[in-house]
Amino acid sequence: MLKLSSIRSLLFALAVLSVVVLAMPATSSAGVIFSVSFGPPPLPVYEQPLCPGEGFIWTPGYWSYDYDFGDYYWVPGTWVRAPRVGYYWTPGYWAYSGSRYVFYDGYWGPRIGFYGGINYGYGYFGNGYEGGRWERNRFYYNRSVNNVNVTNIHNVYNTTIVNRTTVNHVSYNGGNGGIPARPTRQQETFARERHLAPVTDQIQHRQLARGDREQRASINHGRPAIAATPRPRDFKERVPAREAGGTYNPPANRAPTDQRGNRRDVQSRENQPANRLGQRQENNPQANRPGQRAENQQRVQEQRQKNDRPPSAMAPRDVPRANRPAPVTGDNRHEQQTQREQQRVNERQNQERQRVQQNQERQNQRVEQQRTNEARRQQAEPAHQQQQQRAEQRVEQRREQPQPPQQRAEPRREQQPQQRQQPQNREESKPKKDRPPNQR
Repeated sequence: MLKLSSIRSLLFALAVLSVVVLAMPATSSAGVIFSVSFGPPPLPVYEQPLCPGEGFIWTPGYWSYDYDFGDYYWVPGTWVRAPRVGYYWTPGYWAYSGSRYVFYDGYWGPRIGFYGGINYGYGYFGNGYEGGRWERNRFYYNRSVNNVNVTNIHNVYNTTIVNRTTVNHVSYNGGNGGIPARPTRQQETFARERHLAPVTDQIQHRQLARGDREQRASINHGRPAIAATPRPRDFKERVPAREAGGTYNPPANRAPTDQRGNRRDVQSRENQPANRLGQRQENNPQANRPGQRAENQQRVQEQRQKNDRPPSAMAPRDVPRANRPAPVTGDNRHEQQTQREQQRVNERQNQERQRVQQNQERQNQRVEQQRTNEARRQQAEPAHQQQQQRAEQRVEQRREQPQPPQQRAEPRREQQPQQRQQPQNREESKPKKDRPPNQR
């Protein structure tokens, strides 16, 4: 009982810790999400699609890894709306560490961090970003780097960038043949700061690429059919790669694939510990009981059947650790108790994830509403100026028009004296005979 109570206390502490972590804002730092024994293919050569509108920032394509197939697959480059005003995208990158190749995921932040010195092109030439900048809550695009239609997007500038980086399409840092770049102290400081993880559009974009067999390096030989898209998940408006960045030679000891490209004898790396635990039960004295041994063999068989399932739409590394199947221990009551505790933790985590996602969506809606209001205000300013000009023209025309009442009053004043002088003229015009004689 003491052991069971301690296990319950440990599970409860882990549940509380997971809830606290999930309740925090969706922040991230450059963390390792893949570890592979062989390096990725060279970067393919492709054209950047046209920018769909203001506020979109270019996120370059990269090679990701699928444990279910033991193969790299290409995630197309695409235009993504920045989650916050003033935030830039720091791309992820592969790096040789020890005897393996690890992938550091990208992130959003107010400054550009270190991305392995990889020359992804279109502003990401290995250090910093030359494709645009934020000014007065608006993103300005560098026309010399980005494919922008100036008819729809007016906040542009033109600065020629002298790229001194050797264009060799190498897709990893360090190791044999990799980029020998190292982060500066400032970039190391940026990496330790709190950042925003890839947004939902980017995660779904990667999952959609993972489900397309034409994106696998073993199928396209380093030349993917969908190298870039104008928007996340918009695989219909695809931009194919013009050519592969170099020769791709995967390891010769990779397991064979069937006609569909599925690996036959390879299991997910995340499921291997559970299999080893199931195999060790045969040497467990308590598990070697007749009835218990049959149950254990049945569980091991079910576990093997689960491992042979078709690949899901989510990579094992994308599946939260709390949602992965618990190892088989042979204790029914303990397993049931553990499963119930695990279900409670999963429910709490799902609720927290939904809440965080809803908050992120509300924030995106507020940013979108601000951009819409700004666009309406800019559209309304010319109309207001035209109305003001028309009003000024009317006032000016009224000033220039003559005043009829004043012009008519002046001739009347001139005629009145003439009418008064007429009687005098008549008296003077009388004949002289009417005058008295003495006046002759």
